[in-house]
Amino acid sequence: MIGDGPDRSAAEWLVRRKGLQERVNFAGKQDRVYQKLPMADVLLLPSQLESFGLAALEAMACEVVPVATRVGGVPEVIEHGKTGFLADVGDVDTMARCAVEILSDQDRLREMGQVARREARKRFCSNDVIPRYEAFYRGVLERAA
Repeated sequence: MIGDGPDRSAAEWLVRRKGLQERVNFAGKQDRVYQKLPMADVLLLPSQLESFGLAALEAMACEVVPVATRVGGVPEVIEHGKTGFLADVGDVDTMARCAVEILSDQDRLREMGQVARREARKRFCSNDVIPRYEAFYRGVLERAA
């Protein structure tokens, strides 16, 4: 598990309780997530609050399929069934089903990861997004003048 947060100690406790210490590694906060994310197949993002969904976007850029909650800006980033999966907040059963489903079909997993990367680059790459913002602001300024 990558990252830190208020639920880390509860997650560590659960891992110990279930005897999974040999199977779960808590890596903590990482500076170069892009170097570690490609080792994963799926990103689970069961957030109750999320402003934009940057973690999902970072995963998509690394061809990692996100399984996330339908909260905040996350649905703007993930297209359910195409670039990842969305579930309602607290619907752990749906998130687990989606993760198992995609992990059980390696061809679909690889294809969805590639589509996710393409969409992330097309819709959110700063080389493309910044010129669109600049053009928008120029248009606003021209109309105001």
